Amino acid sequence: MNIVIVESPAKAKTINKYLGSSYEVLASFGHVRDLPAKNGSVDPDANFKMIWEVDPKAAGRLNDIAKSLKGADRLILATDPDREGEAISWHVLEVMKEKRALKDQKIERVVFNAITKQAVSEAMKHPREIDGALVDAYMARRALDYLVGFTLSPVLWRKLPGARSAGRVQSVALRLVCDRELEIEKFVPREYWSLIATLLTPRGDAFEARLVGADGKKIQRLDIGTGAEAEDFKKALELATYAVTAVDAKPARRNPQAPFTTSTLQQEASRKYGFAPAHTMRIAQRLYEGIDIGGETTGLITYMRTDGVQIAPEAITQARKVIGEDYGNAYVPDSPRQYQAKAKNAQEAHEAIRPTDLSRRPDSMSRKLDADQAKLYELIWKRTIASQMESAELERTTVDITAKAGSRTLELRATGQVVKFDGFLALYQEGRDDEEDEDSRRLPAMSPNDALKRQSLSVTQHFTEPPPRFSEASLVKRMEELGIGRPSTYASILQVLKDRGYVKLEKKRLHGEDKGRVVVAFLESFFARYVEYDFTASLEEQLDRISNNEISWQQVLKDFWTGFIGAVDDIKGLRVAQVLDVLDDMLGQHIYPPRADGGDIRQCPNCGTGRLNLKAGKFGAFVGCSNYPECRYTRQLAADGEATADRSLGQDPDTGRDVWVKAGRFGPYIQLGEQKDYEEGEKPKRAGIPKGTSPSDVDLELALKLLSLPREIGKHPETGQPITAGLGRFGPFVKHEKTYASLEAGDEVFDIGLNRAVTLIAEKVAKGPSRRFGADPGKALGDHPTLGIVTVKSGRYGAYVTAGGVNATIPAEFEKDTITLPQAIALIDERAAKGGGKAKKAAKPAKAKKASEKAADGEDAAPKPKKPAAKKASAKSKSESTSKARAAVPSTAKTSPTKAAATKNPANTPAKKSAGKT
Repeated sequence: MNIVIVESPAKAKTINKYLGSSYEVLASFGHVRDLPAKNGSVDPDANFKMIWEVDPKAAGRLNDIAKSLKGADRLILATDPDREGEAISWHVLEVMKEKRALKDQKIERVVFNAITKQAVSEAMKHPREIDGALVDAYMARRALDYLVGFTLSPVLWRKLPGARSAGRVQSVALRLVCDRELEIEKFVPREYWSLIATLLTPRGDAFEARLVGADGKKIQRLDIGTGAEAEDFKKALELATYAVTAVDAKPARRNPQAPFTTSTLQQEASRKYGFAPAHTMRIAQRLYEGIDIGGETTGLITYMRTDGVQIAPEAITQARKVIGEDYGNAYVPDSPRQYQAKAKNAQEAHEAIRPTDLSRRPDSMSRKLDADQAKLYELIWKRTIASQMESAELERTTVDITAKAGSRTLELRATGQVVKFDGFLALYQEGRDDEEDEDSRRLPAMSPNDALKRQSLSVTQHFTEPPPRFSEASLVKRMEELGIGRPSTYASILQVLKDRGYVKLEKKRLHGEDKGRVVVAFLESFFARYVEYDFTASLEEQLDRISNNEISWQQVLKDFWTGFIGAVDDIKGLRVAQVLDVLDDMLGQHIYPPRADGGDIRQCPNCGTGRLNLKAGKFGAFVGCSNYPECRYTRQLAADGEATADRSLGQDPDTGRDVWVKAGRFGPYIQLGEQKDYEEGEKPKRAGIPKGTSPSDVDLELALKLLSLPREIGKHPETGQPITAGLGRFGPFVKHEKTYASLEAGDEVFDIGLNRAVTLIAEKVAKGPSRRFGADPGKALGDHPTLGIVTVKSGRYGAYVTAGGVNATIPAEFEKDTITLPQAIALIDERAAKGGGKAKKAAKPAKAKKASEKAADGEDAAPKPKKPAAKKASAKSKSESTSKARAAVPSTAKTSPTKAAATKNPANTPAKKSAGKT
């Protein structure tokens, strides 16, 4: 018997079918060991000795592998063909050695780039040993991320209360976003004018020409800077006679793009379909693992974590055949196209992403895939085919025109482009992140000396625009250009930044949030070297050199650690007030925008005598008055913070009290009057601001409407009890007794009538009680061979699958919404084999991904702040790599915020505290 180890159960089941009964294929479910999330897991003083700990969820699976090895002839490690896959194989092998499960079995490592019968069978014929250099590179990266997370994050918590963790790679990606925000804030618009004439040829064909010169001088895009200058040129052009001076037509060729790499796939899926990189990778994983085709599960694309741009010779041959069949021989180039990666640090060890069989056209596959899978498969198929098609042949034409106005001579130019042969453009054209002005209009036929007539003249005022914010696609592209991180990590990096609230995605653009900008300012001020683009890229190059067996991984860590720990030691003596002063100065332009009246930007608008400055409180950084506690003015950091700060909207006509928009702990809200306006023990009336409404958009009329809620609509015709309309946590609603019914339109809460309210209440009663706080009814996936219907549900401790009373937790490597029936059956069978059933509750899943899984996704591991109450210790790990019992919950040194008068936070603070992993 031969034991084969892969990562996922779906892959295990498929490969077992390919290999036959003499093989037993088992799944590791991803990483099986990782560094314990506590101090001391990497010891810089002991040549960076690393303590590995078996994941409790993996312990049972490792025992199963050990049992299966008894009597086996070979252990074949067939995990993914990348650095992480190599690491998983190494971890499994090390644990088997520690368990003494290996006797005289032959150990082999095989890799395949696609889950097809041919690819797997061919891989089995070419085994090798585990690549020690790749494992070293993995350990170096893992140790770096651990050391940065466990060393830098506690400093961040102490010196910047309310801040979250900082990671090695995420911090640099965040800096890119925040630097762009700074460019936008510093940008000063510049006025310029353009003059475009619509002219007619002798045959009456119209075209447009732009003014490019006058009186022997060239006119560039920004040269006409005032309306007066534009008007002067306009008068001359209105009096001028026009004639063609020259016609220049030049042939041009446009070549197709290379097949997809991980990053270019993420970019194009974002541009064309709006997919987040993480979503793109999840879909690609499903396509890689395969679907049922003719009774056999077959992978549809090659491995999706790669920066190689070449494809296999047999795939090129098949692509050329498909092109000839679908488009004709004119679209097949004379020789196959070969590509080389342009990205910094690219390693071309693997193929580009391509369909495993190019004869599977998108149309035939769409019926077997869900909508997003079909879109991504079509995108990959088209890009692969187009990469081997003939170039497009173009003709770029430039027409120079002279306009004579008395003694003045003005010059105009028209440009156009004609596609003579579409080539690859017949199938595919790459999207753009930021559309440029590209004049591809077709021009009418003209000859030199042709007289032209002016049909109209357009004089337009413009203002230069700041550089655009990054989209997810353009940020991935920029990170790849700079050599920051690895392509396989980009999706998780962007997801972490969004999850922590460091950036927000708005209209497909990434906006740097205040908490992200504060963290970046802190790092740039005190750890500048470690968020420099060149330094991070250089570190990636060193990690690549480790994987090429060129340098020692311990030496790379030593060189990094010496400078890094010195920078950490330097800041430990700084007080929080000193840190805030530095950040206050660095972020000044963002925090204190110019006032409309030209007054002092730091003058407190509430008391008039205090100075505004940056403060740090329990819930993060905010702007407050120096006269605290006498003056309790606070606001958020943003440049439009005045709109979200405490401000009066006017007086309530019924009570005469001022109506305020206030910035509270959990966000902005409306308040009627101040506490001093009420009797002792009475609280001011408040109202929330509807979701999606900016505080700056709230006026007195809207505020009074919000304060009027809840309002009585009328009496129910059957019960005589009142029906009210209000605004709650989940949006606008109507209520009758204990029945709540949601309103579809937010404005309806102010003017909904009795008839409509009664109808909504009746419909809600007919549907039965809401399950919002009850058990999840689940989604049926299909039938288990013996246990009945398989259902996926959301439980108290996370998502799980169930059948016949057997509940199985859905591991982190699967998604609740996309888990397949075979995957669910495998999980249920594994649980049942361990005695899981109605009498025994399913094991409580981990609350978060293990750090090893995060590292596999490119995340940098760092602890959360330690909670005051100690957690119970778990059982000892069976791994002999660690000699002490591990803690069930990550443990770090206590990090209580520094107490300082300057950092005391008034009652209302801008943000809620949260701590996260890096």
